[in-house]
Amino acid sequence: MQRTELYKPWVRAIIAGFGCLCVALGVIGIFLPLLPTTPFLLLAAWLFSRSSQRYHEWLLKHPKLGPIISAWQEGKGIERKLRRKVIFLIWASLVVSMIIVAKLWLVVMLAVIGCSVTLYLMKQPVLEE
Repeated sequence: MQRTELYKPWVRAIIAGFGCLCVALGVIGIFLPLLPTTPFLLLAAWLFSRSSQRYHEWLLKHPKLGPIISAWQEGKGIERKLRRKVIFLIWASLVVSMIIVAKLWLVVMLAVIGCSVTLYLMKQPVLEE
């Protein structure tokens, strides 16, 4: 049984819709320096793997978007420049969120999440450009 068969058709349609949204945001991120591309494409690949085998294969075989996903899935890592950008954006959004919520327990929780994600990204291998 394929992963896509685990869900009802209407659920697969919703998941595929979110996947398409992630692809669109990833493509926009190629041109906008503050919007990261790779996380959206990885999320799209994951969503498509659970909703549409056809979309999943299209994304993996895409000449511009596919290599980013393939490098990550094969454990080759992430480009150093991209990793710095992602970590910066994560912390920028977390700091803004911390200022907005201004509750100690939420600030601590966001800081722990930020540290965990940063540590995870720093442990990933660096893809040589």
